Amino acid sequence: MRPLAFSLLRELSHEHFVSGARLAEKYGVSRSAVSDALRDAKNSGIRIFSLTRKGYRLAAPIELLDVDRIRAALGNTAKRVDVEVLATIDSTNSELMRRATGGAPGGFCLAAEVQTAGRGRRGRVWHSALGDSLTFSLLWRFDKGAAQLGGLSLVVGLAVLRALRTPGDTGLRDPHSVALKWPNDLVAGQAKLAGVLVETQGEMLGPTTVVIGIGINLNLSDTQKNNINQPATDLNALCVQLPSRNRLLAGILRELVLVLDEFRVTGFQTFKAAWREQHALQGKAVRVLHVDGSSLDATVKDVAEDGALIVTVKGKVLHIAAGEVSLRGAKQ
Repeated sequence: MRPLAFSLLRELSHEHFVSGARLAEKYGVSRSAVSDALRDAKNSGIRIFSLTRKGYRLAAPIELLDVDRIRAALGNTAKRVDVEVLATIDSTNSELMRRATGGAPGGFCLAAEVQTAGRGRRGRVWHSALGDSLTFSLLWRFDKGAAQLGGLSLVVGLAVLRALRTPGDTGLRDPHSVALKWPNDLVAGQAKLAGVLVETQGEMLGPTTVVIGIGINLNLSDTQKNNINQPATDLNALCVQLPSRNRLLAGILRELVLVLDEFRVTGFQTFKAAWREQHALQGKAVRVLHVDGSSLDATVKDVAEDGALIVTVKGKVLHIAAGEVSLRGAKQ
């Protein structure tokens, strides 16, 4: 979607019409350019009403990301985090890793309204639509090597969960309806709500650049759900009222700064008990699917201090460092 479309969407309301002439004059373009840009927005899934002599109106309100609103909601954390919002990008993780190579500082957050090549774990595509998800990445730098950052993705998931449970920020009907799923998903029941993708750059013995990518489903359409290859849910289904995207992003960043500061000193050890208490599969019979396609049936026992999942298989204790885990008999 062209940049002009995002600018025009910020001018539209779901309560009253705005004339095409007024929009064209404000942005110094022709009325034809306004029409083409808003047609582009419609093709991206945004419902816009248009009437001759009246102009354009949104069918439903859309909250676009706004740096000033995010910074205001960050409070004191605004001193630690620098936020940039892009209209469209291939992947916030990929772009932030490129900027990290160019010297971008730790604490830099990149959020995007639309990702054309959003990525999840194991090369999966992250599906999102304008205004219906929250996708962003945070750059963080550690003096430690990547070998000493075991459990980081689990800690990030815990931070997101704590932010979602913060009174007033999301308004979950049941604060305990959302849980963690090893290694880095947030789920409601067996349906995925959010995911984490942590990528590192540097030497095994340090220092290490970390890019933390987070995607949260806010209001998935039926078409989007059908395109996802696993059960999925969104905050619209779990909240009394759909939360503000700007406040939600700020709330997650506040929590991330807190846990990343602690993790820098203690590692995963101090988070282990809290994470285990929130693990949706703790003590349950599961099926572990390995990267090579093989699988095994096991029972979840614990999580190790390096973030590995500890399971038992026929009385034997195993540490699982990577793989997909689902309830035994549940669809992957």
